[in-house]
Amino acid sequence: MNTLDKIFSSNNEIKTFAESYIDYLSRVLRNIALDDIERFVDVLLSARERGSTIYFIGNGGSAATASHFANDIAVGTRTYEKPFRVISLCDNQAVITAIANDDGYEKIFSQQLEILLKKDDVVVAISASGNSQNLLTAVDVAKRKEAITIGLTAFDGGKLRRAVDFSVHVPTEQKEYGPAEDAHMILDHLIGSYLIRFVKVH
Repeated sequence: MNTLDKIFSSNNEIKTFAESYIDYLSRVLRNIALDDIERFVDVLLSARERGSTIYFIGNGGSAATASHFANDIAVGTRTYEKPFRVISLCDNQAVITAIANDDGYEKIFSQQLEILLKKDDVVVAISASGNSQNLLTAVDVAKRKEAITIGLTAFDGGKLRRAVDFSVHVPTEQKEYGPAEDAHMILDHLIGSYLIRFVKVH
């Protein structure tokens, strides 16, 4: 029984659940390593300096987070002379369904990276479980092409946390998708808020 199950079983009134959920999410956020956030931002800024492209990938709720990250960093920073070149590979449904239909869902990101990815680009894989095969296959391609790989993970990090160059890990219990994905979105807004201010003074 994970923390959310325990919260619900102790008192299933919505107000009590909401209060406990928010308290728990606050504890989860406080346990994210700030050094990992700093390293993630450093990678994004370095990619901007050298004109590399940053690719975000994920499934389900994490696909939505990947799209949101791409929006907030590429467009939200409002920097055009030296832009962040950021793409979510979750957004072209024609491409995704063609690859899934012809070659399998596990290749929906790796085949796009085979075409687009260059050395020293960045691939950010977002996954609560860390065990999605299409992300792991994409990371394999990225490593072969000498790109930098980052995982945004939760639960125990799964295989993804061990496969990437480094991760920003959200320490939740198994199957706590809500707090995990909440925290990933907060990381998006935290980092986006920082970068939009950083580029104004640099």
